[in-house]
Amino acid sequence: MSRVCPLSGKRPVTGNNRSHSLRATRRKWNVNLQKTTIIVDGKKTKVRISTAALRTLRKNQKNATKVAKEEVSTNQAAA
Repeated sequence: MSRVCPLSGKRPVTGNNRSHSLRATRRKWNVNLQKTTIIVDGKKTKVRISTAALRTLRKNQKNATKVAKEEVSTNQAAA
């Protein structure tokens, strides 16, 4: 299983550990992937996405819900 987020494209980053004496040893920072279920084309799908992408999805879902509620209240006030 690859360590790449299918939504954001985030991948592991490489660099160096630095000791007190500044010796450099190679290391890797992995992406924080979490298993979650999202709805794609009306079907529930299990995916492994990064936590940043998951937060963005949830934020956009809240915004979409808020906009929909405002449109409904505006339409009811106009009628």
